[in-house]
Amino acid sequence: MTLYLFCLLGLLLDAVVGEPRRWHPLVGFGKLADALARRVNRNPSGRWAVAAGGLAVVLLTVPVLAMLVVVFALLPAWGDGMVSVIGLWLVVGRRSLVEHALAVQVPLQAGESALAREQVGRIVSRDCSALDEAGIARAATESVLENGADALFASLFWFVVAGLPGALLHRLVNTLDAMWGYRNARFERFGKVAARLDDVMGWLPARLTAWGYALCGHLPRARRCWRRQAPACDSPNAGPVMAAGAGALGVLLGGPAHYHGQYKDKPVLGEGRPATAESIGAAIRLLHRTLLLWLGAMACLVWLT
Repeated sequence: MTLYLFCLLGLLLDAVVGEPRRWHPLVGFGKLADALARRVNRNPSGRWAVAAGGLAVVLLTVPVLAMLVVVFALLPAWGDGMVSVIGLWLVVGRRSLVEHALAVQVPLQAGESALAREQVGRIVSRDCSALDEAGIARAATESVLENGADALFASLFWFVVAGLPGALLHRLVNTLDAMWGYRNARFERFGKVAARLDDVMGWLPARLTAWGYALCGHLPRARRCWRRQAPACDSPNAGPVMAAGAGALGVLLGGPAHYHGQYKDKPVLGEGRPATAESIGAAIRLLHRTLLLWLGAMACLVWLT
């Protein structure tokens, strides 16, 4: 019951305040990770590159978790609760995700493709310079679905399972994967530990998110797309989330794209119409319906236990 109340308060704080505009701890963590990678990853193709990446993960995550444990040990019970609520607020990022998506949808609906292209470049890692309106809408819709799984639902899952340390560890690992989990010459080996750990921690939350999208959208089509299309995706977790989400919305996502100058022939996901500006809004609404479903399911579990 206490964890459920903390979840509600953390989500409420995120809804009212949003993410910090300055001095966001995750931004600082990302800068620290980038500086450490420049020092440690000096021989990306060397035999010790994987071990160096694993050591970097340990150096970046263990001290943070140790500090959190010390804080919990020193504070009274009410202080632990306050830290838990504030910590969850800092890792969920629901409002920020919606705001960034709307910053793409609004100009796209107004026919301001250049502004929409600039805004979508802030939230996706693909090269956006040549995207047409459908490509912009597709990228933003994919971002809502995938980042909803990573930043919102996986954080809630690990918060319920292991409290703030669990949610924080997942968010830190997910951030490292987003920075180092590229299959290129620099990070193919160095980022392997971060990528695999993110896969492990995200496996069950991703599938619960995919079920949430399916149940809150078009269930038969979402299940069909998940079953047929997810195995073709490189990511074991993004595949089910994206395929089920696209099927739930009845929209076509995925397809070939350029990432950091490299062409990737990604599979087409979903069924139905090409993505439009409205697809972005539909993805946001699906995200919110799924959140309500999760909170309802959590309430039932609390009541039964």
